[in-house]
Amino acid sequence: MAGGEASGGGEGAPPAWLLRLGLLNYEATWELQRRAVAARIADEIPDLLILVEHPHVYTLGRGGHAENVLLDEASLARIGARLFRVDRGGDVTYHGPGQLVGYPIVHLPRLGKDVHAHLRRIEETLIRALAEFGVEGHRDPDYTGVWVGDEKIAAIGVRVSHWVTSHGFALNVDPDLGYFANIIPCGIRHKGVTSLAKLLGRSVSRGEVEAAVLRHFEAVFELKLSDRSRPEGWVKDRGSLFGSAPCPWPS
Repeated sequence: MAGGEASGGGEGAPPAWLLRLGLLNYEATWELQRRAVAARIADEIPDLLILVEHPHVYTLGRGGHAENVLLDEASLARIGARLFRVDRGGDVTYHGPGQLVGYPIVHLPRLGKDVHAHLRRIEETLIRALAEFGVEGHRDPDYTGVWVGDEKIAAIGVRVSHWVTSHGFALNVDPDLGYFANIIPCGIRHKGVTSLAKLLGRSVSRGEVEAAVLRHFEAVFELKLSDRSRPEGWVKDRGSLFGSAPCPWPS
């Protein structure tokens, strides 16, 4: 589906944008989310899904506990990582190369003003995608995210402003799981972390995983994604999304 339209939203599904950023630092992507949320609240753009991969970074959500970050600033710098306190729910998590990170910017009323249902839809999307690889993901009644056994394979944390969502999910495709040892992931001490590559015992193509996630995202969220990742796909709408400020997008 690269470079074209993602399929699976069904006839009559509302249009939405798909933005693939590639590898982009967390700070720029967070700013893009803020601008996208403002544009969506103003009804200047449709719903959209941002897919991205970040350099090594830890993010600590609202109400997160700093003691769950086990390294100080100097130690983080030595391993090439940064720490951001962010405005999503949840505690601390890691983002880095080898993850598929998705940020749905979605106006909730179309599917119901229910934040918990939004979280369940993200989980359902990822559970269905993992099933295509023969991996049985499941929910844990006590913790948001997607699990395989007692190990988390996808972290989820969101923010909602005027019923528009931001932040989202990080699916471990084939990251360096050693970086999770520097935190207590999501503040949960008694459970582990895993990846698709570890479970399958082989390397996994990001493209394969991305395609599966997009298929099921369209089905679960009842949307029709249109790929705006190439310049010809988004430049004419750039003004409404970025305003007069410099664009954080890689050119």
